[in-house]
Amino acid sequence: MPDTPEFNDSERSYMFVVLLRFSANKGAAGQHMPGHREWIERGVDDGVFLLVGGIQPGLGGAIVAHGTSREELESRVAADPFVAEGVVSAEIVEIAPQLADDRLKFLLA
Repeated sequence: MPDTPEFNDSERSYMFVVLLRFSANKGAAGQHMPGHREWIERGVDDGVFLLVGGIQPGLGGAIVAHGTSREELESRVAADPFVAEGVVSAEIVEIAPQLADDRLKFLLA
Protein backbone atom coordinates (compact mmCIF):
# COMPACT_ATOMS: atom_id res chain seq x y z
CA MET A 1 0.00 0.00 0.00
CA PRO A 2 1.42 3.42 -0.88
CA ASP A 3 2.34 5.85 1.84
CA THR A 4 -0.66 7.84 2.96
CA PRO A 5 0.02 11.49 3.73
CA GLU A 6 -0.73 12.48 7.27
CA PHE A 7 -3.26 15.28 7.72
CA ASN A 8 -4.45 17.01 10.80
CA ASP A 9 -8.19 17.50 11.12
CA SER A 10 -8.06 21.08 9.83
CA GLU A 11 -6.39 19.89 6.59
CA ARG A 12 -8.42 16.75 6.01
CA SER A 13 -11.30 16.82 3.56
CA TYR A 14 -14.27 14.91 4.89
CA MET A 15 -17.06 13.35 2.94
CA PHE A 16 -20.36 12.04 4.13
CA VAL A 17 -22.97 9.45 3.33
CA VAL A 18 -26.47 10.52 4.31
CA LEU A 19 -28.96 7.69 4.74
CA LEU A 20 -32.62 8.72 4.59
CA ARG A 21 -34.67 5.71 5.69
CA PHE A 22 -38.44 5.75 5.42
CA SER A 23 -40.30 5.96 8.74
CA ALA A 24 -43.82 4.97 9.70
CA ASN A 25 -44.91 8.27 8.08
CA LYS A 26 -43.82 7.04 4.61
CA GLY A 27 -47.38 7.55 3.35
CA ALA A 28 -46.85 11.34 3.47
CA ALA A 29 -43.96 11.14 0.95
CA GLY A 30 -46.11 12.15 -2.03
CA GLN A 31 -47.32 15.27 -0.28
CA HIS A 32 -43.75 16.45 0.42
CA MET A 33 -42.04 15.12 -2.73
CA PRO A 34 -41.90 18.46 -4.63
CA GLY A 35 -40.11 20.17 -1.73
CA HIS A 36 -37.83 17.15 -1.25
CA ARG A 37 -36.85 17.22 -4.94
CA GLU A 38 -36.14 20.96 -4.75
CA TRP A 39 -34.00 20.33 -1.67
CA ILE A 40 -32.01 17.65 -3.55
CA GLU A 41 -31.55 19.91 -6.59
CA ARG A 42 -30.31 22.73 -4.35
CA GLY A 43 -27.74 20.37 -2.77
CA VAL A 44 -26.50 19.30 -6.21
CA ASP A 45 -26.47 22.89 -7.53
CA ASP A 46 -24.50 24.01 -4.45
CA GLY A 47 -21.89 21.33 -5.18
CA VAL A 48 -22.47 19.58 -1.85
CA PHE A 49 -24.36 16.50 -3.11
CA LEU A 50 -22.17 14.42 -5.41
CA LEU A 51 -24.50 11.45 -5.81
CA VAL A 52 -28.15 10.87 -4.91
CA GLY A 53 -30.05 7.61 -5.24
CA GLY A 54 -32.53 5.22 -3.74
CA ILE A 55 -31.85 2.54 -1.14
CA GLN A 56 -33.26 -0.61 -2.66
CA PRO A 57 -35.81 -2.06 -2.51
CA GLY A 58 -37.70 1.17 -1.82
CA LEU A 59 -36.30 1.70 1.67
CA GLY A 60 -35.40 5.38 1.30
CA GLY A 61 -32.52 7.31 -0.19
CA ALA A 62 -28.81 7.88 0.10
CA ILE A 63 -26.63 10.90 -0.64
CA VAL A 64 -22.87 11.24 -0.96
CA ALA A 65 -21.91 14.74 0.21
CA HIS A 66 -18.59 16.60 0.14
CA GLY A 67 -17.20 20.10 0.55
CA THR A 68 -19.12 20.98 3.69
CA SER A 69 -18.74 20.65 7.44
CA ARG A 70 -20.72 18.17 9.50
CA GLU A 71 -22.56 21.05 11.19
CA GLU A 72 -23.53 22.60 7.85
CA LEU A 73 -24.65 19.24 6.53
CA GLU A 74 -26.72 18.54 9.65
CA SER A 75 -28.46 21.88 9.13
CA ARG A 76 -29.01 21.16 5.43
CA VAL A 77 -30.43 17.70 6.18
CA ALA A 78 -32.77 19.10 8.84
CA ALA A 79 -34.17 21.45 6.17
CA ASP A 80 -35.23 18.52 3.94
CA PRO A 81 -39.05 18.43 3.99
CA PHE A 82 -38.92 14.63 4.29
CA VAL A 83 -36.84 14.96 7.46
CA ALA A 84 -38.79 17.92 8.85
CA GLU A 85 -42.12 16.09 8.35
CA GLY A 86 -40.89 12.74 9.68
CA VAL A 87 -41.19 10.92 6.34
CA VAL A 88 -37.62 9.68 6.78
CA SER A 89 -35.10 9.41 9.57
CA ALA A 90 -31.63 10.69 8.69
CA GLU A 91 -28.28 9.20 9.56
CA ILE A 92 -25.04 10.95 8.62
CA VAL A 93 -21.94 8.78 8.29
CA GLU A 94 -18.69 10.76 8.21
CA ILE A 95 -15.76 9.40 6.20
CA ALA A 96 -12.15 10.63 6.25
CA PRO A 97 -10.91 9.53 2.81
CA GLN A 98 -7.35 8.21 2.70
CA LEU A 99 -7.09 6.31 -0.58
CA ALA A 100 -9.06 6.72 -3.80
CA ASP A 101 -9.16 5.60 -7.39
CA ASP A 102 -7.76 8.26 -9.73
CA ARG A 103 -11.30 9.25 -10.76
CA LEU A 104 -12.06 10.20 -7.14
CA LYS A 105 -8.75 11.80 -6.13
CA PHE A 106 -10.52 15.13 -5.68
CA LEU A 107 -12.06 13.69 -2.51
CA LEU A 108 -8.60 13.56 -0.94
CA ALA A 109 -7.88 17.26 -1.42
